[in-house]
Amino acid sequence: ATLVTSAAAFAPVSQTGSSSALKAFENEIGAQPPLGFFDPLGLLDDADQERFDRLRYVEVKHGRICMLAIVGHIVTAAGIRCGGDIAVGVPFTDMKAGLGFFDTISGAGLAQIIAFIGALELGFGLRQAEIEEACERYQENFPISSVVPFDIDRVSGIELNNGRAAQMGILALMVHEKLDNNPYIINDLLGSPVPFNEI
Repeated sequence: ATLVTSAAAFAPVSQTGSSSALKAFENEIGAQPPLGFFDPLGLLDDADQERFDRLRYVEVKHGRICMLAIVGHIVTAAGIRCGGDIAVGVPFTDMKAGLGFFDTISGAGLAQIIAFIGALELGFGLRQAEIEEACERYQENFPISSVVPFDIDRVSGIELNNGRAAQMGILALMVHEKLDNNPYIINDLLGSPVPFNEI
């Protein structure tokens, strides 16, 4: 009886609620093996194409931000800093890496960063159509497209998956930093620990 009960735990779950979303979006970029279309929270149940496109836009944007965050985390953990001050009298060289940054930055420095991000968002929002049009023109005239065909779907799928991996990666770095100030725990496991925030 225990064996039958255990086996029943692995039986497929009925997905009648999300079957229409599965059929509607199963061929979209990002629905790739081994998971295929994956929507465990049911965010796309009874969603239209406009809702899907909005969520995909947000996913790609967050993926890009996380890819930059991973690079920034690695660079600052290596001890590389910009020259100058992040705020009056607070040099970049005094800043800790990772989440330790918030312990060392002044309110003025944090306000400056938030204002800069806001300016980027506002600037992109004002010129989004123009930027997207320029990107499409560049893709059509990609320099090596005569030698290597430019497959926008393939490139978009790669970007989407790299963004998904970066979202999980930056989350793992933050969690391990808060647990024991050792975000690069894999290095410890391989016998090559990385000193972190020892400035």
